[in-house]
Amino acid sequence: MVDNQYGRSRHAVYLANYQLVWLAKRKKRILVGAIKARLEAILRQVAREKGWDILDLDIQPDHVHLFVSADPKVAINYIVNAFKGRSSHDLRKEFPELLKLPSLWTHFYFASTAGRVSSATIQKYIEEQTTI
Repeated sequence: MVDNQYGRSRHAVYLANYQLVWLAKRKKRILVGAIKARLEAILRQVAREKGWDILDLDIQPDHVHLFVSADPKVAINYIVNAFKGRSSHDLRKEFPELLKLPSLWTHFYFASTAGRVSSATIQKYIEEQTTI
């Protein structure tokens, strides 16, 4: 039986939820205050424009943890790049102090299609990132 938590397209019924995590460059603790608030607004705006649903969003001072539902035809790297690209562009334009970093985000990200990724798995990913 299909209930209303599933997405629909012309030819498919699906449930495609992705756990995504990415870090601020050099794990800098910059995602606080007005920057954090603006980042949340930008991420929600991108999701709205793309037709994706943000199921959960946790912005920590040095990383973003996003749980998003999207059409499975959309590649995960496209989803990540849409969020990271827009947020980097807009935040660096609005907050000149962020221009001190060579880029806002690291090139790396964590992605999982499993709906039950443990917080320990995510924490391990964050801790293993080098300070490039």
